[in-house]
Amino acid sequence: MPPSLLDWLPEDHLVWSILGSVEELDLSAFYADYRADGHGRPAYDPKMMVALLLYSYARGNRSSRGIERACREDVACRLICTNLVPDHSTIAEFRCRHETAFGELFPLVLSLCHKAGLVKVGVVAIDGTKMSANASQERNHGYERIAREILAEAARIDAEEDELYGDARGDEMPEQLRTAEGRKAALREAKRQLDAERAEQDGEVGGDGAESEGSGVPLSLDPAVIVTHSSGQRGWLKAARRQTDEHRQREARPIPRSRLERLLEVERRFAQDLQVEIEANAAYRAYKATGVRKDGRRQGRKFPVWVPPEEPTGEINLTDPDSRNMLAARGFVQGYNAQVAVNEQHVVIAAEICVVNPDFGNLEPVLLAAETELVTAGVTDTPEVVLADAGYWHTEQMQRIAARGIPVLIPPDAHKRNGVRPGWTGGMYEFMRGVLTSERGKDLYRRRQGMVEPVFANTKFNRKIYRFHRRGRSAVRSEWRLITATHNLLRLHHHRIAAQAA
Repeated sequence: MPPSLLDWLPEDHLVWSILGSVEELDLSAFYADYRADGHGRPAYDPKMMVALLLYSYARGNRSSRGIERACREDVACRLICTNLVPDHSTIAEFRCRHETAFGELFPLVLSLCHKAGLVKVGVVAIDGTKMSANASQERNHGYERIAREILAEAARIDAEEDELYGDARGDEMPEQLRTAEGRKAALREAKRQLDAERAEQDGEVGGDGAESEGSGVPLSLDPAVIVTHSSGQRGWLKAARRQTDEHRQREARPIPRSRLERLLEVERRFAQDLQVEIEANAAYRAYKATGVRKDGRRQGRKFPVWVPPEEPTGEINLTDPDSRNMLAARGFVQGYNAQVAVNEQHVVIAAEICVVNPDFGNLEPVLLAAETELVTAGVTDTPEVVLADAGYWHTEQMQRIAARGIPVLIPPDAHKRNGVRPGWTGGMYEFMRGVLTSERGKDLYRRRQGMVEPVFANTKFNRKIYRFHRRGRSAVRSEWRLITATHNLLRLHHHRIAAQAA
């Protein structure tokens, strides 16, 4: 008898935990994307592909070519694929096609961790790390550069068409369409193809996820959200830009593959940013003209004259327009701000993506995301204490969280600062400093770094995952949730091995 691959791996190998976990996951979202009538070439079993990608990501192997190579050389991958070798293009297409379904594996894996007793949410730490995007800083361009490149691209296309068609226009009717009989035959064939495509679409369930449900939704600023009582015109513009980012997050436009389409998309965003700036200024002027603040107090009606720029300002990355130039621990990187919420067992209970550099403003959204993930995973417990570093200090969000009965421990002063922040004295600042100097406060807050930093260390150092492979906020969010889901699978695997050894 030939040797069995089952005998080549020890019982405590990671692959057994991955295969056992996949058997417990609900993969209906993956299977729903395939035809069930037998037409077309049979696809690889989605269960096999999901297991292969989960194992590869857990090992830090995210390259589709690297995964294909492992299917030939790695015993565990050969065991998962039963000696089949999916092509690298098939692996990459499967990952892109099921972008949404892969993102939704996160709560399913969290549910498995909960069944194993790993999801205890008494103390929750929230933090973020900068992850490089699949883009270069050198591709950040202003509006003028983008306009020149669009004109250059159009000139290149015109030159190619001139070389292809010569003096002809290029849109002349083909020979078979220049007669009445030819046109009738072509119309009959076109109608037949359209009917076949409609029938095929009616028989299919789901889609490839290229367009989101919110695509094409027009941007509309909400003045009620922008209005603040002390931020001034600059604060209004900042709030309007935040609404624009939230709109683009809901819209979730995929990044076009064509260079010309990306140029046009970047030009559209520049124009949208300029329009948002104009509308925010108009809303601010209307608010000041009332002479009454949001809290009812009187205010002056004088404000500086603002002249809109002739063309949009700022820079947008041509390769990945959603990515930003962010300050990381070792300098600036073109990337995203990856946010997590972690419990004391180093299990990630929430994983989200932010496109702004500071962590300010992410405390409440990440906590709400964690509560949503816990409910989806079937966890009834709720966080009892929330820990975060000084960058998350947001007075209004902290007060809302505390009003729900969840204490928040955030130092008002960063650990790199000597002394107190200028102006951050009295009131809530002094109260929080007093809490953090108490025995109970010090005992709780000293856990923060030991809870969340090992997650980032395991991801970036051990698994070598320090940049995203996908482009666009929606695709990056799905990838980040898959990365953290495989981190949780590793925690689940080590927990099971420890339990068996005990």
